[in-house]
Amino acid sequence: MVNENRAHKPRTQAAHRSRRWFLNKALLAGGVSAVAVMGGYVATTADAEEAGSADATASATPSGPPPGGGFGQTIAYDDFVGVTTDGTVLDDLYAVHSTGVSTVPVVRAARAFLDALTDAQKAATLFDVDSDQWLDWTNVDSNDRDGVALRDLTGKQYALGMKLLRASLSARGLQQADSIRKLNQFLGEYEGDTSKALNEDAYWFTVMGTPSATEAWGFQFEGHHLVINYFVLGDQVVMTPTFMGSEPTKITYEGKDYHLFREETLAGLALLRSLDETQLAQALSTAQKSGTDLVAGAGQDNAVIPYAGVRGSALNRGQRRLLLDLAEVYVGYQDEGHARVRLREIERHLDDTYFHWIGEHEDDSAFYYRVHSPVVLIEYDAESPLGYHESDASSSASPSASAGESASASASAGPGGPGGGPQGTPTQQHIHTIVRTPNGNDYGVDLLKLHRETDH
Repeated sequence: MVNENRAHKPRTQAAHRSRRWFLNKALLAGGVSAVAVMGGYVATTADAEEAGSADATASATPSGPPPGGGFGQTIAYDDFVGVTTDGTVLDDLYAVHSTGVSTVPVVRAARAFLDALTDAQKAATLFDVDSDQWLDWTNVDSNDRDGVALRDLTGKQYALGMKLLRASLSARGLQQADSIRKLNQFLGEYEGDTSKALNEDAYWFTVMGTPSATEAWGFQFEGHHLVINYFVLGDQVVMTPTFMGSEPTKITYEGKDYHLFREETLAGLALLRSLDETQLAQALSTAQKSGTDLVAGAGQDNAVIPYAGVRGSALNRGQRRLLLDLAEVYVGYQDEGHARVRLREIERHLDDTYFHWIGEHEDDSAFYYRVHSPVVLIEYDAESPLGYHESDASSSASPSASAGESASASASAGPGGPGGGPQGTPTQQHIHTIVRTPNGNDYGVDLLKLHRETDH
């Protein structure tokens, strides 16, 4: 399969990277009003989410989140290093090997999905396996994306796209992804505009390489609050970076109760509350929780993030089990077999795994935590409201004209209004999470290098 437009892609990706950097830079330099004219609420909120992380990083104290880099500017694939603690990649962490877990279902699902696309859709969707497209993702509510969107698929194509996700994720992971998309639809209705990026079908597929049982390939599923990067080599899988978030997280919508990130919240609290005074002193940051503390989000592929917190080797047996349980909550979003493989990899480095916490730790507190080892980086961040404000609508809501009007009134003040924006008061109604594979193996980059060195 050949992408007829491939020769034009590097210029397109460079333009997208430049545009995203400009919008974020404008927001930091001139505030919300500097970008409001570029797309109203969608543009303003999108760049507030990305720029907020950079702002929090820049103002961090030594005990707070470490510098992670820039304004979310995408780098080229050839410039990828990966998340490190000091700029130096640790060698010999990853290897090409057999896991004993089949990838045939996801290969077949990807082939069926691609076969159902038109030639024009394939041209927009297919990229080289080492394309810059891997790194050109964002969690913001933007329509500036490559690939084919769910909303542009026929019924058959849509079903095959969902089958690809189902083959790649666990049942719990698929439910999480579906719920994130559904609450993105809610947010669009709450804001009074579902025509752009705030709906459940404003999510894009791209495929890198050719789906194969032996050669390297992968796909990306990208949209607001949900980005899945899924690399495959033989029977090995790397499902990072994976970004999952939502605003709101707890609500009744169309007669169904949603409570996203409940497991992530409870598992983090369980581990923290198991620590003794000495361990707590190591785990807890002296920094105050800000409106956004995430440091390894979009555009932070080469972030330098020193270890912080209490080390796994300082934990007792029960606490180590709670640390592994916490990692399993996130790892368990990929299909069960490969989740077990990944968890064994994490367990081998448990002594060198650090647990770091910012903020209070009551059941309803807005807090940040990080799990960080040579082979995994997990961040959880309860952030300030950008689009949804509980003061304007009941937490049990179905959007209506009146709800939309009150939401619009709140939005008109901009994300920097009372309680909102990157420096607003954080809340569990707006949560961002990310999972990465440090030291060069996000997007399966290190595996691909090893594969080419040994097999070609």
